[in-house]
Amino acid sequence: MYDVETFIAEVERKNPAQPEFIQAVKEVTETIIDVVNDNPAYLHGKILDRLVEPDRIITFKVEWENDNGEVQVNRGYRVQYNNVLGPYKGGIRFHPSVTLGTLKFLAFEQTFKNSLTTLPMGGGKGGSDFNPKGKSENEMRRFCRSFMTELQKYIGPETDVPAGDIGVGAREVGFMYGMYKRLKDDHTGVITGKGRNWGGSVIRPEATGFGAMYFAEDMVKAQGDTFEGKTIAVSGFGNVAWGAVMKATELGAKVVTISGPDGYIYDPDGVNTEEKWRYMVALRASNNDVVEPYAKQFGAKFVPNRKPWEVPVDMAFPCAIQNELNGEDAKTLVKNGTKYVVETSNMGCTADAYTVFKNARVLFAPGKAANAGGVAVSGLEMTQNSMKLSWTEEEVDEKLQRIMKEIHASCVREGREPDGFVNYARGANIAGFRKVADAMLDMGY
Repeated sequence: MYDVETFIAEVERKNPAQPEFIQAVKEVTETIIDVVNDNPAYLHGKILDRLVEPDRIITFKVEWENDNGEVQVNRGYRVQYNNVLGPYKGGIRFHPSVTLGTLKFLAFEQTFKNSLTTLPMGGGKGGSDFNPKGKSENEMRRFCRSFMTELQKYIGPETDVPAGDIGVGAREVGFMYGMYKRLKDDHTGVITGKGRNWGGSVIRPEATGFGAMYFAEDMVKAQGDTFEGKTIAVSGFGNVAWGAVMKATELGAKVVTISGPDGYIYDPDGVNTEEKWRYMVALRASNNDVVEPYAKQFGAKFVPNRKPWEVPVDMAFPCAIQNELNGEDAKTLVKNGTKYVVETSNMGCTADAYTVFKNARVLFAPGKAANAGGVAVSGLEMTQNSMKLSWTEEEVDEKLQRIMKEIHASCVREGREPDGFVNYARGANIAGFRKVADAMLDMGY
């Protein structure tokens, strides 16, 4: 039998200075511990002990030259966490905050997220502490090529299939995939998020945001409520936020905020036109990591050095980075009457924020369920590559909607409490865990 406090203490001892990883492990363990303790096979197989250890961690040096001809050195990583359900699958993140602990937490979460999609994908994550901000296109190309020169030794279409993440968009994926082809002389789907004209899938850039809105729509419907007319606060302004604001608008809601490291935009008219969406894309492509220019362009309000959670809204969608919404932010949302919180970034809410929402009976969807749309369409891209064909936008979107609906149903099935309240975090963790754990037992892992 497992004791949660004893187990977490041992994980902390083995993984010092990795707070995000400890946070993720603790959050999952606390919700699945009864399921584990009630199953003799899980106990005998020490499944929980094995799931908090990645299969392998690869660390490498990335050397590149800036435009002044000066040699720069960064650190690259790939965490291949668990491949019991299929090839390792997870994004590559370029951001100065990247550490081994960050990537371990992301890969751990990815393992359960990929399980929830029902597609044959294991969990992994990678990246570098490289900062894309202010870099020229030539510098980005040189860095990406150097990064892939090392990474290509450890990945493959049936081994490990990376994708994009923060700091890695279609351009960076193109640079890395081009280098992989040069080195391997191999045109396979070894990375997803590719360009449409060289193996990519339609709606992949928008998929995380689209999927989160499909999941949220099902949450709202399950309460006998309607998505149409809801006001929404979104953080971030990259691909995830971009997809979210577009789909929310299509479904009849109004997104009134986006944000960046410099502060947030309040647009009472809504981030609801093609012109505004194209401007978001241009802002992200500039690599300057600021949103203030949006306010000047469209006459909206810019609030510097603050977060959008102070704006009264019906629904909140953290779409930027881990732990961006803390306990005080959660109390503000509850005070303002927010009814639904949907993590669209990975572990976007701190542990104390989740506690606030749970105690206030605010419906809270964890990232591993709500933001699975991105990796789901990546999985669909892998399928199209294997079959040497391309599906239409309607076909991919229909498949994405079906996957998100199935994920929502799994969360409700495993997370419904005796009084009818749905604990989506518990439901997602149990549903994702069961599939991985049972597969490990079946294969003698």
